[in-house]
Amino acid sequence: MSTTFLQNPVVLGAIGIGSLVLLGSSVSVVPETQQAIISSFGQVQRVVNAYKEKETFGNTNAGLTFRIPFVEQIQYIDKRVLSVEMERQEVLSTDQLRLQVDAFARFRVTKPTVMYRTIRTEDRLREQLRTILGSSLRNELGRRSFATMLSPERGEVMENVQRSLNREARKYGAEIIDVRIKRADLPDGAPLKSAFQRMRSARQQEAIAIDAEGQKEAQIIRANAEAEAARIYAASYGKDPEFYDFYRGMQSYRRTFVQEGQDGAGKTTFVLSPNNDYLRKFREGR
Repeated sequence: MSTTFLQNPVVLGAIGIGSLVLLGSSVSVVPETQQAIISSFGQVQRVVNAYKEKETFGNTNAGLTFRIPFVEQIQYIDKRVLSVEMERQEVLSTDQLRLQVDAFARFRVTKPTVMYRTIRTEDRLREQLRTILGSSLRNELGRRSFATMLSPERGEVMENVQRSLNREARKYGAEIIDVRIKRADLPDGAPLKSAFQRMRSARQQEAIAIDAEGQKEAQIIRANAEAEAARIYAASYGKDPEFYDFYRGMQSYRRTFVQEGQDGAGKTTFVLSPNNDYLRKFREGR
């Protein structure tokens, strides 16, 4: 009778289905991009293909893994770099401007057992990091002015936010790879126009201050140059007074009688007495 029972197609089908269910509950394939947590009654038993720093694909512990059917469960956690988007938030800067900020962070689960014990799933981890990212941004940008977001200090802001977020992420077995602000804009309308007007006024005042400083330095340089020229002239006059007097006379004649750079150069007419003292250099040459 037992032989007849085993030959029954319904029984054979049930045995086959049961065998497949048993096999599916005991054998799993872990991809290289995933790390698998094997747990039993909520307790982590082991981790298959766990994340390792500087690990290369092809040299991991991915592949087949076995577990006790119906006693041990498997949960997959991504090994790759993941991202979390922060919803647009309003932040008040130090110059009392309300900024509309969009940001995102990239992270990786480096300690799957810590993540499993503290927050269980990747979805919950994303939500927690999203909340912490928003809080860190508000705290950091609340100590900065709007102009900071348009200057090289923006990189420092991102580093501070990343460090703050990383301290919290480590509690959940994650590591923050990067944090970036996609947009940091003023609301449309009067606040935006008012901010631009203040920025324009500040730049104009800065330009006026720079111009005044340049004029001051130019005057100092000009005065120093004139003093140096007078010193050189005085030294030259002391070495050869006659030549110096002759040289200055020739320069005076050139400026008076020859108008350089104009049409009709050398055609200037003067009416002077032959005994005029201004022409004494011509007389001395005879």
